[in-house]
Amino acid sequence: MSFVASMYNYWIVIVLMMAGLYILITRHNLVKKMIGLSIFQTSIFYLYISMGKVAGGTAPILIDEAVQYSNPLPHVLILTAIVVGVATTAVGLALIVRIHESYGSIEEDEIRVQEAEDAQ
Repeated sequence: MSFVASMYNYWIVIVLMMAGLYILITRHNLVKKMIGLSIFQTSIFYLYISMGKVAGGTAPILIDEAVQYSNPLPHVLILTAIVVGVATTAVGLALIVRIHESYGSIEEDEIRVQEAEDAQ
């Protein structure tokens, strides 16, 4: 098996990470930025989960037949990170709603123009 094919899960992580980063940098719509941030977070989750899995490993329960165990810590940390990620996304979207109520737009350029006009 080739090196590229054997590391397919890491290639998926790289593609998701770069897609999320690209959306985050290039889009001016705040909701699209939140979606890019969520995609980026998901790629980090996949990275930690794929690093935590051991080929041929079993759950860390003491049995006589088991030779190799998978580490459960990355999976537990990712469960916590998913909850934090969902909460962060919810707060970000709530802030976007408040920004839309205040400025009438969720486009960064329009908000900056309106801020500049208000400052004068």
